[in-house]
Amino acid sequence: MEVVGTSRVIELHELDEFHYHAFESTRLYKERIKMMHDKNILEWSFKPGDMILLYNSRLRLFPGKLKSRWSGPYHVVEMHSTRAVEITSEDGSRKFKVNGQRLKHYQGMVEEDKMISTLHLKDP
Repeated sequence: MEVVGTSRVIELHELDEFHYHAFESTRLYKERIKMMHDKNILEWSFKPGDMILLYNSRLRLFPGKLKSRWSGPYHVVEMHSTRAVEITSEDGSRKFKVNGQRLKHYQGMVEEDKMISTLHLKDP
């Protein structure tokens, strides 16, 4: 009877050790995955006056294949501590707050920077 009791205690200790190793392995795996994930996060810093694009996440029943989901450009008016960004349309008619995660910097050309060149062709 005593032998059965000691073997049962040994089995329980082995089970606890197995649980501990599984827990440690899972913890190390989660740390590695979190480190890889955090390495790929880009921190956007917007300043008042920056030109940005807004991601349109509305559900569409028949979305256009080639239609971009980014709308804009908009101008940044104010940054809030909660990562909310107050933006305004180019003409200044609409002003609203959006989540900063839905924004990205606008890399396009400003109206003043556009150059128009004309080429006159002669008839053959």
